[in-house]
This record gives sequence, C-alpha cells and structure tokens, in this order.
Amino acid sequence: MSITHKFAMTVSAAALLVSSGARAQTMEELVAAANAEGMLTTIALPHDWCGYGAVIDGFKAKYPGITVNELNPDAGSADEIEAIKANKDNTGPQAPDVIDVGLAFGPSSKAEGLTQPYKVSTWDSIPDSAKDADGYWYGDYYGVMSFLVNKDLVANTPADWSDLLKPEYAGSVALAGDPRASNQAILAVLSAGLANGGASGKDAGEKGLAFFADMNKAGNFVPVIGKAGTVAQGATPIVAMWDYNALAAKDTLAGNPPVEVIIPASGTLAGVYVQAISAYAPHPNAAKLWMEYLYSDEGQLGWLAGYCHPIRFNDMVARGVVPQDLLDKLPPADGYAKAYFPTLDEVNANKEAVVAGWDAVVGANVQ
Repeated sequence: MSITHKFAMTVSAAALLVSSGARAQTMEELVAAANAEGMLTTIALPHDWCGYGAVIDGFKAKYPGITVNELNPDAGSADEIEAIKANKDNTGPQAPDVIDVGLAFGPSSKAEGLTQPYKVSTWDSIPDSAKDADGYWYGDYYGVMSFLVNKDLVANTPADWSDLLKPEYAGSVALAGDPRASNQAILAVLSAGLANGGASGKDAGEKGLAFFADMNKAGNFVPVIGKAGTVAQGATPIVAMWDYNALAAKDTLAGNPPVEVIIPASGTLAGVYVQAISAYAPHPNAAKLWMEYLYSDEGQLGWLAGYCHPIRFNDMVARGVVPQDLLDKLPPADGYAKAYFPTLDEVNANKEAVVAGWDAVVGANVQ
C-alpha cells in the first residue's frame, strides 16, 4: 500500500473545543490551566532526534510560562514505560507527563492503564491506522530504516543488509539502541528479517535475529549503541538507524568525517512513533497543551525540518502549508515509495520475538 493511500485523510472543520477528560476546555482555558501548573516533564527526547531541539524551543517560546523538564534524553521506549510505572505515586520532577514511543508501545501502555485519553483539535487529520480510536495514543511522525556510514573508514558503502556480512565490514556494524528496549533497534532487526525472507511479524523477527547472530559470529557486529559521536570516533563505522537520525547526524558532523546515508535495497521499513499522556501525569494540562503544539501545523513542520515525515504530512501538503525548502531537503522519494508499513499486530509480534530472543539467539550485550 502506498504512503499516499495509507495516510490520506480529509480534514474536518477546525475544532473549537478540545477534549479534556470529563469536560471540554477552550484553548484559552487550556493555556491558563497549563500556565498554572508551570511545568512539563518529558523523557527520552534527544535534541538531534527528529528536530526535537527546535520543537522544544518552539514550545517554550510560545508558552514561556511553562518550564520544560527534560529527563534522560537517551532512554528507549521501554525505559519511558518503566518511568511511568516507577513514578505512579510520585508527583515530583522524575515523573514524566508525556511519552514518545514506538508504535508497539502505544497499545501495550494503554492496556496496562498507563496512559490517559486526549484528542487534539487536529484529530481528524491523523490517519485512523495511526491512532487509538479513544485517544490513548496517536502517531506523530515516521521515517525509514537506513545505514549511516563513515566514509573515512568504509571504502565500499553497503547497499543492502546482506552486504553487512562481508569480511570487509569486520568490527563495523552497530545498532542505534539496545534491541531489548529500544524501538529503533527492535525495528532494525525487523528490517533485516524482511530483507532475509521474513514474512513480517514473528517470522521476520526470528529471521532478523538469525541474521544478527550470523553477523555477530562473523565478528562484524559491534555491541555498542551507535550515534553520531561513535561513528565519528570510528567505534561504530556503520549504524542502522532511522533516516531522520542519520541525516541529522550528517548535518552535525558537517563532513568531519564525511558520511553517507543509505536506505537498504531490501527490507525497506517505515516506522511510526506515537505520543501519549501518562495516566499519572503531574501536569496534565501542560501535557495536553504540548500535544496541541505537536499536532499543530507549526509542530508538524518542526518534524519535517528534522527530516521526519509528520503524520499529518498529506493534509498539510494538500492545503499548501508546507514550505518548498523543507520538501527539497528530504531524501529521494523512491526510498519512501517502496517502504513497508507493518501493521500493529506485526510490530507487536516482532517486538516479542526480538526482546525475548536476543540474548539466547544473538548473545551480544548492547550498551
């Protein structure tokens, strides 16, 4: 199914009211309530991920009465869920108000009673396939799996997953997270499994684990969490990561060293990330205002500036509100045209297979 078809939506008239539990608030009332709380606590939002630095700055500039308390920027999706659980009875600065997690973690957090419902005023333009019907979680942006390659150390850029098993890539290949906790790493395993004949879901997860086991036995896999710094240092010359993270790293490195971003020829995988508000949020109104900002045209364009495809992308293009310079910065469209969007069931089945099987099948302690 094409991205255009999958994410095509129509937009209802602009909502004047936003849902707020048992009652409705106007935006003016919501802003006043959020300012009264005075703080928003986020978690796992590195500033170079999807343009989050500029997005956070934009929110603070628009709502200067709210302090943004940022917890553990390098945490994974599972860590975010654990932070909610660990702080159920804590209203202090260690309790997250909001989370940004991989698609599989949205329904599971709802099932555990860890999130609360809220529908932003742009709700109708979020595709049905990327949101919980009752508002407990909703997709915000997506990208595709790619390779970030240090060209000072890697003469021949790998074009596909299968290339990573070649002897020339000894001690070179890493993931951008711990595959037992990081959604990005878990879905990198799924991408590798699809490239190796997996039928998505559990089958692809198991084939991905077998592929990484072979890579580890060959001495090509590096059990270090890869990021721009480790690529530059040479500790992880090749890292599988979302394209928006790889492109942001390329900007950060600014040619020192020169890097290349490649979308693998097979197993091309798209990944959706979702937002949710903690059921135990100490600052629920600030959390709702944060969501209103993220899902506004302004917030969605912030993702695009960070190389992410915002979930409301098609709606905004149709209305002519996306600046051409942002469109021109995106990678070639062919990489996205062939991307596979797994269903929620497939994402969940893969996650279960990878998290449960990584230690026994691959046996590499990524940290």
